[in-house]
Amino acid sequence: MSVSAVAADSSVCAPLAVLGRDVTVPLVTGGEVTYAALDYAASAPALQRVWDDVAAYAPYYGSVHRGAGYLSQLSTDLFENSRKTVAEFLDCREGDQVVFTRSTTDSLNLLAAALPADCQVFVFETEHHASLLPWRDARVTYLNAPRTPDEAVQTLERALADRDLYGPALVCVTGASNVTGELWPVRELAAAAHAHGARIVLDAAQLAPHHPVSVAELDVDWVAFSGHKLYAPFGSGVLAGRSDWLRAAEPYLAGGGASRKVARRADGGVDVEWHDSAARHEAGSPNVIGVYSIASACKALTDAGFDELVAREQHLIRTVREGLAEVPQVRVLSLFGDDAPRVGVISFVVDGWNSSHFAAALSAEYGIGVRDGLFCAHPLVRTLLGSEPDEPGECGAPEAAPGEKSLNAIRVSFGAGTPDEHVERFVRAVKELVADGARWSYRTEDGRCVPDTGAAV
Repeated sequence: MSVSAVAADSSVCAPLAVLGRDVTVPLVTGGEVTYAALDYAASAPALQRVWDDVAAYAPYYGSVHRGAGYLSQLSTDLFENSRKTVAEFLDCREGDQVVFTRSTTDSLNLLAAALPADCQVFVFETEHHASLLPWRDARVTYLNAPRTPDEAVQTLERALADRDLYGPALVCVTGASNVTGELWPVRELAAAAHAHGARIVLDAAQLAPHHPVSVAELDVDWVAFSGHKLYAPFGSGVLAGRSDWLRAAEPYLAGGGASRKVARRADGGVDVEWHDSAARHEAGSPNVIGVYSIASACKALTDAGFDELVAREQHLIRTVREGLAEVPQVRVLSLFGDDAPRVGVISFVVDGWNSSHFAAALSAEYGIGVRDGLFCAHPLVRTLLGSEPDEPGECGAPEAAPGEKSLNAIRVSFGAGTPDEHVERFVRAVKELVADGARWSYRTEDGRCVPDTGAAV
């Protein structure tokens, strides 16, 4: 069966089992409803398989790398085999390193700390703050938001052509926008970077949960992603790719595990020999369960088959986009246009509504969890909304009261664990709220829009 045929019949690929799929939440209007978790772009629910794998391992938990006992040896094998699993999931090249971190943000800050002296960094203003902000000690060129994939490549090529050809350079780019869900031309951007003697790091936080990511095929130098967006809990992340800059850099954290040999000098000081492997940047006791959960999620997604997962997600995307298109008051945010390929992340604004008010009503009256704000991508959302740089509005803390104009958007996001009913309920709720208004009164409390207790409209 072709991918298009699969997409036409979402029952061919059922949603993957995730934790919380049967959780019920109270409605302000009375009664309860099964919670529709449509905020995957922030944190995806853990796969049931991942949770089961972790539960099976938990009694055998032990320290890693230096313990002589059986549980320590077992945990060490599990930790290092998880590294191999992630390398296979990313299709890493021979010689690439997989470094375990806390998150995408941590991974990119690690790479920023490993940049050679006088490195130039090129980053589009469209990036999530995790990839926009870490480069504080480098010479940074921020590139304007492109309006087509071709324009993105051309913008980068022009910027790189003007750079100092004698120094190192790094390009940082997202694989899929956390605001619009649109896929970026990563392979073409990598080719442009390499043609001008620069390296490239891919922020795959929003790409890896939805599409296969091949370091070798995309020809990127590094890739970073987070476990909590890949259906794996416990706060772990990955930085994978070329080892030379990482080996040459001072350890990201100084401490046990990163050091191979420590000795006192005659003058009373300390000499340290650091590891050349990934351990160089993994000082301290690692998050073994978090790392194992990432490896388990990688296996689960691979076993489920990305072709089928992608096809089903495209069905859900069409359901949402076609439903929103039937509401004239809704404007979907986009850089590259309606025909651009995308993952299950869609942001929009509603005429006449404060975005926080709308999101609060979806939650309180329909049991639907979405995100509102600037999504830790302030420059991008401001560009998409056509706002001035100094207009009020900040990530997750809207200042406008219900009914007032706000510099914020609403984001709905979904993935491998999302049932059809959740997105169908969302579309119905949007249509009802726009047509009939909220059934409850809301107020602003601690920067959030919340229902007034006992104050039905």
